[in-house]
Amino acid sequence: GVYPYRREGEDPTRMFAGEGHPERTNRRFHYFCVDAKAARLSTAFDSVTLYGEDPAVRPDIYGKVGNSGVNIATLDDMKKLYSGFDLCAPSTSVSMTINGPAPMILAMFMNTAIDQQVEKYLRSDDARWQVARAQIDKLLEGKAKPSYGGPLPDGNDGLGLGLLGVSGDQVVDAETYARIKTETLKSVRGTVQADILKEDQAQNTCIFSTEFALRMMGDIQQFFVDNNVRNFYSVSISGYHIAEAGANPISQLAFTLSNGFTIVEYYLARGMKVDDFAPNLSFFFSNGMDPEYTVIGRVARRIWARAMRERYGADARSQMMKYHIQTSGRSLHAQEIQFNDIRTTLQALYALFDNCNSLHTNAYDEAITTPTEESVRRAVAIQMIITKELGLNFCENPWQGSFIVDELTDIVEEAVYKEFEALSERGGVLGAMDTMYQRGKIQEESMYYEHKKHDGSLPLIGVNTFLPKEHSGEITTTIELIRSTEPEKEQQIENVRTYQLARNPLSLQAGRVNGIAGGEGQSTSGLEYLQIIARERKNIYAALMEAVKTHSLGQISHALYDVGGEYRRNM
Repeated sequence: GVYPYRREGEDPTRMFAGEGHPERTNRRFHYFCVDAKAARLSTAFDSVTLYGEDPAVRPDIYGKVGNSGVNIATLDDMKKLYSGFDLCAPSTSVSMTINGPAPMILAMFMNTAIDQQVEKYLRSDDARWQVARAQIDKLLEGKAKPSYGGPLPDGNDGLGLGLLGVSGDQVVDAETYARIKTETLKSVRGTVQADILKEDQAQNTCIFSTEFALRMMGDIQQFFVDNNVRNFYSVSISGYHIAEAGANPISQLAFTLSNGFTIVEYYLARGMKVDDFAPNLSFFFSNGMDPEYTVIGRVARRIWARAMRERYGADARSQMMKYHIQTSGRSLHAQEIQFNDIRTTLQALYALFDNCNSLHTNAYDEAITTPTEESVRRAVAIQMIITKELGLNFCENPWQGSFIVDELTDIVEEAVYKEFEALSERGGVLGAMDTMYQRGKIQEESMYYEHKKHDGSLPLIGVNTFLPKEHSGEITTTIELIRSTEPEKEQQIENVRTYQLARNPLSLQAGRVNGIAGGEGQSTSGLEYLQIIARERKNIYAALMEAVKTHSLGQISHALYDVGGEYRRNM
């Protein structure tokens, strides 16, 4: 690992969750964290959120609201989602898997953390809190008052719910708010994925033009540098989706690292210093069954450290690669579904013996559905049994000095360098993307895997060999399917409508905060100031920190399409 010893008192467990409306996912988070010393939350968003839209009755949106992830459209949604978790506590860390609309979702998260601390400040003095409550009641007079739907789960003390419907800067003076904001940004811990390069290459949740999306990534990092945000990763440079789309371990690692170096080059070109932004970069890999996955972390760390030291002159902290592992979803099969836990256990062993910084173990039923409580409990138990019961794991680096591990590390590293050469010949990462090189290679490798799976030359137990006599590998398992309910969808649609009616009229105040008057009462959307900032090439993320206080995700996305352009697949 990047440190001589593992972190004591905090296991690498970081389980991925998201379903239905914010309250439902909040309950799942609290279920995960019962009796845990640290809250390591990893958030899955539904496809409506991933594509920057608001929940609506539109046929292409309605059915997807709250399915395969949580629906988040407003700042109030975000406050409910993480209610009961102190986002500034050193024991709390939040990861958000969001890419196209990442700047808006991250702005909502940061405002949630700030407003939590404002609420704590107000509640610390009863008289102060009573005055604030009177202010809030006045601000919400004549408007529908937002609330958390249903009972609070065990462990949720309601932190974050006190300022629903308002923002912290409305209930404390400007000086106090600025102080709390500064302290919050310095202490909040977590990660936002925000890797737009791998989206174009593999996962496809791009919404803005690639150039504009990269620019907003740079704006986030510049904001982090300017505001001394040191404990939050501004991007999770991801290979997982590349592997899930079909890439083999070598291509996953080579494409991911090359994407990382492209981001470094871009940030340097914007005038940032390497040691100011490199500690805010993190990585995310898949662990499958192939032998190369045994050393994927070792190779990645070695290449990254060498490049940061030799090419960019970075300091020791910048040379440290922090990475998350998720066991391979592609290796899970609907046939003999119970066997999936065995595959996940072996992949988790790879990850833990390679000393990953955090780990998500997939539930066995993810081949078919969003995991149930029962399957998630089993998935968490896989990690816990390895970390708490397996004797060999008590050694900090059990594979050190192994011939095959040392040999594999050298072989894989050499193969990655060869792929770097292939990318360089095509004009680097962005040049290769223009000719769809990465997508083509991923598709070829995916087809190769599928052929071997179907002709039986790659044995998959319970899928193409060792089949039961009763049904010869057909899918016979009946399991619970997790889906959002009609009331949850209707509630989200109503909540966003209520938010827009209550908060949109306040947007001109936000415009003046950024030094731009938004048309002096002639505003139609209230987001003209955001578009002006984008056109003048000022920091869009700083403006988004204000925009999310008054507008929903879909409203902001569509306002930015007008200036940044929508994504179009290169054919």
